[in-house]
Amino acid sequence: MAKRRRLTPADPSYAAEAALETKAMFPLGVARRAAPIADVARDSSAAAALEEMTQNWAMARQDGRLVIALPHDDIKLDYLQRDRMVVDPEDMLALKQSLSERGQQAPVEVVALPGDAGYGLLSGWRRCQALRALHVETGEARFAVVQALLRRPEDAADAYRSMVEENEIRANLSHYERARVVIKAVEAGVFDGEEQALTGLFGSVPRARRSKIRSFLGVVQALDGAVRFPEKISERSGLELAQRLREDPALTPRLRAALAQAAPADALAEQAVIAKTLQPGSAPPEKTSLTAPIETVLPRETAIVAEFDALRLQRRQDGALVLSGGAVTDAFVQSLVDWLGGQHEA
Repeated sequence: MAKRRRLTPADPSYAAEAALETKAMFPLGVARRAAPIADVARDSSAAAALEEMTQNWAMARQDGRLVIALPHDDIKLDYLQRDRMVVDPEDMLALKQSLSERGQQAPVEVVALPGDAGYGLLSGWRRCQALRALHVETGEARFAVVQALLRRPEDAADAYRSMVEENEIRANLSHYERARVVIKAVEAGVFDGEEQALTGLFGSVPRARRSKIRSFLGVVQALDGAVRFPEKISERSGLELAQRLREDPALTPRLRAALAQAAPADALAEQAVIAKTLQPGSAPPEKTSLTAPIETVLPRETAIVAEFDALRLQRRQDGALVLSGGAVTDAFVQSLVDWLGGQHEA
């Protein structure tokens, strides 16, 4: 029978020596390498997180939720025809003080212009002006840039609405300024007509206020450029002036001539010139022939017969009917003439 070979246990001295050598070579221990699958999972997770962050950044920029810091020279303040005509010095001083103490709390709104043309300002004109003035006065770097939200309006009309809606909330604009931006938007080709512009820009305001803005359209058309303090025309004075302009087309040149001759230095003087021109008998007498028959001039007091959203029908004491309002277009007049012709033939 074969003998079995007996195995002797390992000499512990060898292990101890090996341990000493290992510790001397790797005092912190031998690093254990992770399994390859763990490296792949870690890399995939990091790549997914980076891709998600990139997508969120791009979506925020696309949706107008990204605030960026822009130098003043990169912002085109005249991108839109502004509705605000003047800035009250006291209001500007209060805004500058607030920006100096608390910084810019609310960003302005801008739109990226094609190419390297910079950014067009949608809303926040006063804040841009105040920040620029503070930078000139103090030289502080915090006033050298403007915090802005990058918006993407669908069209020019949407851009104008952004400006108007903010000022309806933040600023106490006059009816003249509101009516003027309606006319300027039409002149710029943003809207096809005044009624469309009025509804598009001021569709969210109460109907009564929109009707008053409509009345001021005639005042702007008649006196824009002639009045020096249009924002000081009160609601009552403006509505009365609008009615007088509708009743008397010859009033427009008389008012413009009177304002140009007087050159009023302040709003009170300008209002006095307008009031004097509106007084009865202020118009120059017409030249009449000595042989012409004398006609009795009846008073031109009017009574409102009917009033609609964009149309007003008035009756004078001499029997004349007066149609006025934004609905009185060339097409409307032609339709009325055709209807009257049919009634007369019948």
